[in-house]
Amino acid sequence: MFTIEQIKAAHSKVKSGADFPNYVQDLIQLGVTFYETYVSDGHTDYLGTDDYKTSSESKYSRLIIAEQADAEQFRLNLKAHQQGKTDYATFCIDCAKSGVEKWAVRMDMMTCAYYDKAGNELLVEAIPQ
Repeated sequence: MFTIEQIKAAHSKVKSGADFPNYVQDLIQLGVTFYETYVSDGHTDYLGTDDYKTSSESKYSRLIIAEQADAEQFRLNLKAHQQGKTDYATFCIDCAKSGVEKWAVRMDMMTCAYYDKAGNELLVEAIPQ
């Protein structure tokens, strides 16, 4: 099964949101089937076949997630990130301010869904292949 070290190596190639589709392909090759990233501290839970699970450590100091989600502002921030206009740290701060608690990536459906604190789906995007 995959390790956090292998995932870190794949993630080290990501410089902006524009690199995200290639990152997902790298994770699929490692055997990741699903993952959730939590904006509050940047940790991620990675799942594979046969109920395999591993989690990364927190990546940064705790961010406060806004109680009320601002889906429109989030969409603008996401678009800027996908165009390479912001780095990952800035994107995470923007997510927290917009009320995004986490995102979940499903490799079988090639989607990335963003959720608020109440578990409401704010946006689901197809991951380009």
